[in-house]
This record gives sequence, structure tokens and C-alpha cells, in this order.
Amino acid sequence: MTLEKNLKQSILYLKKEEPEMVVSPNKVLFTGLDDAGKTSIILSLQREFSKIAILSPTRGAQRRIFNFLDKEISEWDLGGQLAYRIAYLKNPGKYFEGTEIAIYVIDIQNKSRIPEATSYFKDVIEQFKELEIEPPIYVFLHKFDPALRRSAQNEMELLIIDLKDKLRDTKYKEIYYYETSIYDFGSIITAMSEILLSLYPKSELIEKTIHEFAKKVNSEGVVIIDDNSLIIGSYYKDEETKHLLTASTPYFLTLHDSFQFTSPMEEKYENRMIVQRFGKNFIFKQITLKKESEPYYLILLKEDPVFRKEDLESFANLLKEIL
Repeated sequence: MTLEKNLKQSILYLKKEEPEMVVSPNKVLFTGLDDAGKTSIILSLQREFSKIAILSPTRGAQRRIFNFLDKEISEWDLGGQLAYRIAYLKNPGKYFEGTEIAIYVIDIQNKSRIPEATSYFKDVIEQFKELEIEPPIYVFLHKFDPALRRSAQNEMELLIIDLKDKLRDTKYKEIYYYETSIYDFGSIITAMSEILLSLYPKSELIEKTIHEFAKKVNSEGVVIIDDNSLIIGSYYKDEETKHLLTASTPYFLTLHDSFQFTSPMEEKYENRMIVQRFGKNFIFKQITLKKESEPYYLILLKEDPVFRKEDLESFANLLKEIL
């Protein structure tokens, strides 16, 4: 039995196992103090970088619905000014009820407000307990900029150890940590992709399909990313390959946004860019997995820039079946 038939049987099995039901959006809650960087994180994933420089404080709760792997995500961005925080705590059912994933953002550059951020973190946990919910909490140690890593790595590591100790005192069951910065866009892409993939039961099958495709086309690494800058699946031969693709993904997305393909170019190059970076060939290609839906993007890392069109079509068809 061929690999493709094996994968198709796995897909059919999963579909039979899925019950027919109306699915409500998965609620992802961004919270923390004002000026922690919550809205900047959201805008960076939308690649709206020009808006970040002119941001004003978020007023109350801002909500957005978007699709991730055919799941509706209800994204709540809670403004962190004191008056709003008091309002949330007085009416937790309105703001915290139904949270499936909580992202708590802390500005680690603003040391004077870390005790305040820790205190509000405990307040949020108390609301979850009152509502009898236990969503995993992902703490973004934010504004850990590349320049800060270079100039004050040891100092920041000690600060983070101390901060984690304080949050661990809450004895909350699931707390996870990411070091993020809008100046290291890849750190945000990686964090948000891993978090949202935890909601998706077919993510392992997607990973397996990508792995097999990579072997078939002799690729050292493959990334599939959606139009919200979120990775839906990936394969990396080793840690060096992972680092190269993680560092390059924001570059290709930004390049794509600033240089939209024209019809003549699509016809000549099949909607594909080939770029040599770090002595490797990176192939960037837009692919459509569903009609009238946002595009997906394929990034391949190869020694040579060649692959068969038939292999890509077969791979795209398998992903369509999964989705």
C-alpha cells in the first residue's frame, strides 16, 4: 500500500470518528496590564506593522473572529488600564467565561510594574476558579528584544527565574512560558502557532503528511503557514534547519506583502519565489487548499530549487482531505 493511500485511510478514519455537532468558536483571551504589548502582538500577526507605532491604549474588550485550520477562533483583547481591570474582575462571567486559552502578557522591560503584573495574574486565576474553568495559561515574557538579549542576557534570565517563581506560587495547574518580541517576529509566530495547534486534533496527521512530503521532494525543511502568519504544520531535518526556517518565515511573508504577484509573473513562475539565503535555496509558494478561502503559503528549504509539480499537487490534495 502506498504512503498516500495510508495517509488517506488515516484521514477517513478521523472523519468517521468526528461527531456531527455545531461547534462554537474557541475563545482565546489576551490579558495583562496596559502597555504590556497585547495589541501589538495581535497586529504583528496580521502584519499590520505600520499601526503599531501609532497605537493608543485599548479601550475595554476588543473582539475578533478568525479562522485557523477551519476552526473559528474568538480572540479577546482585554485593555489593561486599571479602570478596565476592575470592571473585568467585577463581572468575570462577561469577560472570562468560556476561555479555552489564556495568554497573559508581561512587559519584562518595565521592572517597576512586575509586582503589579504578578498581582493581577493572581486576580485572573481567582476568576477562573470562581467560574470553575482551568484553561492553560501561556505567559508571554514580552519585549524581550534581540538588543536586550545581547546587552543584558544574564540580568534578564535572573529576572525571569524570579518571576516564574512568583507565578508558580499560585499553584495553577497549567502555566507555560514564551519569550517574545515584535522585533523578533518569529518568536511570536512560533508561540501563537504552537498554542493554537493544541486546539486542533488533526495536527499530528498534518505533521506526518508534511514530513512525508519533505522526504519525497528531498527537502531539509518545510513550513505551511496561513494568512494570519500562523504555522499549521512543519518539518525540520535538524535544529539548524528549524532555526533557518523560523528566522526566514517573517522575511518571506513581509516580502510577499510588499511585492504582490502579478498575472504575468504567476504564469511564468507559477506563483513562486526562489531566494538564496545562508547558502541554501528557499522556495516560497502560495497554495490554495479551499475555494474562496484565505491562501496558505509553503516554504521549502532545499539544496536545489527543483521539485515536481505533481508532488506538490498530491501533497496539496492530502492537506485538503485533512482540512
